[in-house]
Amino acid sequence: MSTVIPPGRAPGTATPAKSAAASGTRLAVRRFLRNRLAVVGLGVLVFFVLFCFAGPLVYSTDQTHTLLHQVNLAPSGAHWLGTDAVGHDELGRLMYGGKVSLIVGLAAGVLATVIGTLWGAAAGYAGGWIDAVMMRVVDAGIAIPALFILLVVSAITTPDLGGLVIILGFVSWLVPSRLVRAETLTLKNRDYILTLRAIGGTHARAITRHILPNSVSTIVVAATFQIADAILLVAYVSYLGLGVQPPATDWGGMLSAGLTAAYSGYWWLILPPGLAIILVVWAFNAIGDGLRDAFDVRGRG
Repeated sequence: MSTVIPPGRAPGTATPAKSAAASGTRLAVRRFLRNRLAVVGLGVLVFFVLFCFAGPLVYSTDQTHTLLHQVNLAPSGAHWLGTDAVGHDELGRLMYGGKVSLIVGLAAGVLATVIGTLWGAAAGYAGGWIDAVMMRVVDAGIAIPALFILLVVSAITTPDLGGLVIILGFVSWLVPSRLVRAETLTLKNRDYILTLRAIGGTHARAITRHILPNSVSTIVVAATFQIADAILLVAYVSYLGLGVQPPATDWGGMLSAGLTAAYSGYWWLILPPGLAIILVVWAFNAIGDGLRDAFDVRGRG
């Protein structure tokens, strides 16, 4: 059976919808690349990902055993960033701790974005009293500082990495839910949504096939900021001694361990992890700003 080709369209030519989507993606990429700070932020993030995950393959160190014969050594050719109070190589520790911080931050940020996206989309689409009740839950949660909740939970139990990700995800989803709800309120009355409902389409199909795909720019931007916030929250609780437990560590734990030693002049125990936290959080925020500008239709010329 032969295929009927619409007049004026050559075989293999993309449909107008697909062409428009591809054109919009290319335009967003070009706008992102024109944002110098966003590109620098992306470069910084790529560097730290390679540093933390590929670095230990090149620069192998012992981060488990106590090595009392090389305690608090200054930076040298043998130990590029010196050693800490138990003899661990500080450069290797920075890689190991960064891997934990990035994994927990990424996982918690993604989990928070997923929860917030589903909650906000459901609230905005349902409307009425359901929306009111769901958003009052969000308002009540925002009124309680996330750090306070983390400290209370960490004081009650000692979470492992998986538990820390879950806790961070469940205290960080509130802001994404408000953003996605606002986007859903503007989308649910569009003609294609009303047409779908008129022909008997389900609410789940309207949300998953139309509202969420058209909210992807908001979701992606929210995710970058949530990851940055999660990395900071991990650093906060670890700095207070309530994060991942030894021999595991992260950048916040390294700051906490190096604080007292810094008063003795061991600057290499506190400056590297502090700078790493600042740079990675700034990188995610710069990428988020770049993505927001790239997806902003109103700013396109």
